[in-house]
Amino acid sequence: MSAEQPNNPLHGYKLETILTELVSRHGWDGLAERIPVRCFVFEPSIKSSLKFLRRTPWARAKLEALYLTQA
Repeated sequence: MSAEQPNNPLHGYKLETILTELVSRHGWDGLAERIPVRCFVFEPSIKSSLKFLRRTPWARAKLEALYLTQA
């Protein structure tokens, strides 16, 4: 673990990796049930979801929290 961020369990993980793993586990429908945002419900794609998550801190925080509980 890096000395720069010793308390960050997601240090070194890319958002794309986290999203891809959650989609492969739960599918888009399952992800939309857990985090109800439009980018997971209507015409979901990795690209559009990443764009939304990078601009919306609360949604990214929910996605990261889901990933940590599933890990």
